[in-house]
Amino acid sequence: MSHGPRSGLAAVSSALLAMSRHLEVRDVLKTIVASARELLDAQYAALGVPDDHGGFAQFVVDGVSDDQWKAIGPLPRQHGILAAMLREATPQRLADVRRDPRFEGWPSAHPDLADFLGLPIRDGDEVIGALFLANKRCPKPEGTCGFTEDDEELLGILAQHAAIALTNARLYERSRELTIAEERSRLAHELHDAVSQKLFSLRLTAQAAARLVDRDPSRAKGELQQVAALAAEAADELRAAVVELRPAALDEDGLVATLRTQIQVLDRAHSARVTFTGHGVRALPAAQEEAVLRVAQEALHNALRHSGGDHVDVTLDRRGGGAVLRVSDDGSGFDPRLVRRAGRHLGLVSMRDRASGVGGRLTVESAPGKGTTIEMEVPGG
Repeated sequence: MSHGPRSGLAAVSSALLAMSRHLEVRDVLKTIVASARELLDAQYAALGVPDDHGGFAQFVVDGVSDDQWKAIGPLPRQHGILAAMLREATPQRLADVRRDPRFEGWPSAHPDLADFLGLPIRDGDEVIGALFLANKRCPKPEGTCGFTEDDEELLGILAQHAAIALTNARLYERSRELTIAEERSRLAHELHDAVSQKLFSLRLTAQAAARLVDRDPSRAKGELQQVAALAAEAADELRAAVVELRPAALDEDGLVATLRTQIQVLDRAHSARVTFTGHGVRALPAAQEEAVLRVAQEALHNALRHSGGDHVDVTLDRRGGGAVLRVSDDGSGFDPRLVRRAGRHLGLVSMRDRASGVGGRLTVESAPGKGTTIEMEVPGG
């Protein structure tokens, strides 16, 4: 083993604690990879979660810079040593991965790997991932592998706990998805109860007005006035129903975790890269947190549906006792003055209403070809 017994035990304990501290799958994967690389003193580490189509649903690396990772290109397919770990579910310890008959090469920007240690991550009989390390930092006689049997045993312990952490994270995300589905169902029932009767009355009144418009214009006018009143009442009840539906995730997880989870989902669902960072934000009053979340959702919808950008960045920072939300994209942008004149608001009116409703303010910076930044500042309690 590359560490002494005391330091080795402390390192394993730290790695296991770090893995159990996260709930989101992506965070768990990153922690597993970083812990494994540090624990076994390797230059590179990676973890792939296979999909059902011969590729990887997720692939996380440690020891490679962002620029290097971009230059490498698309995620690897399930072939060579990776496929062997997934298919045969056996450890792979090699003196030089490039000389293995299963080696099939890698992209030109890929770093050179030599000695190699890989293990499958298993949940019962199912292989849910492949964890591997390369280029052990130690003296290596010619033709030998720097990774030892002790390293393999230690990585096996880590892989067992990684399976538990990854399974728990998946269950957590699944529970969040179910919570969202339940909330949507509840919203549908609330809207039905609040508005359907008003809309039914509005429809009957409009039909009566249509029948009267030729033979009794005066009565038809009265019916149309009633239509306008019913429509206003329906709009008020709809607005009240939506405002009262505070997202369940805010109560359970808080604003930062809720934003992070929703943005991770959007990042997976869209071709544009969607990122989130939060810095030192304290819990805000319920009304402020909901307003920030709703504005973030509206701004993200606009950016992903209309901007055509490649990257949407969301930040939430502490400012005094409150917070400031910023949603920026690198898309086509627009002239806010022309949008207002054309009567198209892109949700800006409702976002400004939400901000002012909790004592905050909303600003929009955009220009054709320059992307868009929406900033919302809210006070604390």
